[in-house]
Amino acid sequence: MSAPRVRFLIGGVQKSGTTALAHYLARHPGLRLPLAKEAHVFDAPGFNDAWTPGDIDARYATLFADGGVDALHGDATPIYLLHRRFVQRIARYNPDMRWIVLLRDPVERALSHYHMERSRGDERWPLWPALLLERWRLRGHLEDFSDGSPLRHHSYRLRGDYARQLDVLYANFPRDQVLLLRSDDLRSQPAGCVARVCAFLGVAPPAVDAEYPRVFEGNYERPRRNGMTWRMLRWLMRRELQTMRTRHGLTFS
Repeated sequence: MSAPRVRFLIGGVQKSGTTALAHYLARHPGLRLPLAKEAHVFDAPGFNDAWTPGDIDARYATLFADGGVDALHGDATPIYLLHRRFVQRIARYNPDMRWIVLLRDPVERALSHYHMERSRGDERWPLWPALLLERWRLRGHLEDFSDGSPLRHHSYRLRGDYARQLDVLYANFPRDQVLLLRSDDLRSQPAGCVARVCAFLGVAPPAVDAEYPRVFEGNYERPRRNGMTWRMLRWLMRRELQTMRTRHGLTFS
């Protein structure tokens, strides 16, 4: 039996710099990422849990450019970390999968997610009702993977519950197969972060003169840190922040 085609994932989290990291890694001659960046294989509404690794590889085959037979193939679909079933599917496909997880302050992440949905026309509520009503909007949809599911579009706070997601990830994969990065570090020290990823994947480091341009940043007004809106948002997400700190030692200023 041949080894699974895909060997690493930028598997989380949405709105944390995954597009930038995928762009940087795609330039590496020893790495290959899908042409469209996000393959959405394991979260596809039509995914069949009876598929073999060969069946899944067949679905990946058309998503990569020709060539690079000896390269390390990866996928950059940030929703993979969100749901237990996606993680379990990946574990069955490739128990040796290496995960790269970018984490962003959950308040900033939720705001960026909300404004993205507004700009696409998929969110009609103002910010505060959208955040406060999330629990009710997701009710009955936590196993709904359809394209229009509230789980995909309105999970502003749920996606910021990193502790829960990491618990699931570590229950299915050894910790040494998971690399956690902060999006702030990718933004301020991209060369250092890419070098860490390359070491984690076992490929040569990038050239010292490699360039790391900014890649897609949402154009919306951010609340002033420690301002009233910021403090209210952190109060609203206090449980998520506390759980991350106590269970995984993750803090965000």
